[in-house]
Amino acid sequence: MRFLTRFQLLSSSIAAIILLSLGGCPSRPMPAEPASAAKIAPLNPPQRHEGHPFDVASRESLLTILAFRAGTLGKFGHNHVIASHDVSGTFYVPDDVARSTFELHIPVGQLAIDEADLRAKEGPDFPKDVPDSAKEGTRRNMLSEALLNGAQFADIALVSQHIEVVTPGSQVRADVQITVRGQTHTVSVPVTYSMSKGELTASGELPLKQSDLGLTPFTAMLGALAVQDEMRVKFHIVAHAATTNQR
Repeated sequence: MRFLTRFQLLSSSIAAIILLSLGGCPSRPMPAEPASAAKIAPLNPPQRHEGHPFDVASRESLLTILAFRAGTLGKFGHNHVIASHDVSGTFYVPDDVARSTFELHIPVGQLAIDEADLRAKEGPDFPKDVPDSAKEGTRRNMLSEALLNGAQFADIALVSQHIEVVTPGSQVRADVQITVRGQTHTVSVPVTYSMSKGELTASGELPLKQSDLGLTPFTAMLGALAVQDEMRVKFHIVAHAATTNQR
């Protein structure tokens, strides 16, 4: 991005910089720092699937990531809503829910940036008016080599490792291996679920740090421009029972 050169336009320049930074990196990308070995989960062998398969209905499902501005100049920028309407994959659910497994995929190239209706749902901290040019800049930087590296890594994969039943029939805690740009990390995810008439729904919300995924939050001007390390992830996944003909 080219910075505006007049002092009287400084605040709009700062807003644009922060908008791009909340996508995850500056316009001239810097390589992400490698994650420490302690944060990288071992690649476990594929789990044996049991029970009935439920295929994700992508257009009925939604995953959103809320990214927040930071730094002393953060007030000039925007918080961001990054959304996936294209989650795919399959849940396998046996009678013993604790033995359930799943594998989901999120295509990074189809992530949506700051859709007005989704911003409106998040309240006054997410005003609807974000210029299209700024959204495109955010997308470009988010997919750059410095952050998600979308050219080399087409999706984010989420694979279950362990399911713990918290409340029978409604709540579990899932240990999930998340693979982002070739690095795999394990995150514990609270999930509220329901099953009825051949449909499975799984919903939840959790804080998640970029650094926990091996990503480096953007900072500039000695921290005056920054992106908070901690994001907020929300999901509502709908899956339908697969028929014999679908398998």
